[in-house]
Amino acid sequence: MSEKNSHPIKKVAIIVAKGSIEDVYAGLVMANGAVMEGIECKLFFTFFGLDAITKKRQNRLKTGTVGNPAMRMPGGLPFPTLLGMLPGVEAGVSAMMKKQMLDLDVPPVDEFLDMIVAGGGEVYGCKLAFDMFKLKKEQLSEHVIDIITVGEFYEKAGGEGSQIIFT
Repeated sequence: MSEKNSHPIKKVAIIVAKGSIEDVYAGLVMANGAVMEGIECKLFFTFFGLDAITKKRQNRLKTGTVGNPAMRMPGGLPFPTLLGMLPGVEAGVSAMMKKQMLDLDVPPVDEFLDMIVAGGGEVYGCKLAFDMFKLKKEQLSEHVIDIITVGEFYEKAGGEGSQIIFT
């Protein structure tokens, strides 16, 4: 295992802009990996990524089944886009994805945020998206430090050895 803070990257700022399981978890996995390696980490949730920090939605994320070119059926065949439009298919695929994650001990979103924050990670919401969706602060996870503008996020994200990652 590498020694803490021995990386050329000292800080990561991860922007989560989509609300599907695969997009949210990409950001959470990278953030958790960063804090575990001693890398300063800031998460910025914007647009549909706000679902991950909205209490009522964060553990009810879905997998997009329509227009997802990477979707495969068992056996590796491409997943037909038309099939994804049928009632119940998105829910079924999402349930399968969540079951596979549970089998691998991948925590639900709220617990993942607990781990990231406990490791020193910081969670922010985007003011523009927050206002557009007419959200209230009390609807958000307790992990959210503040609702900030993109300019304020860039100030927090900058510095020597910093990287911005957009998922």
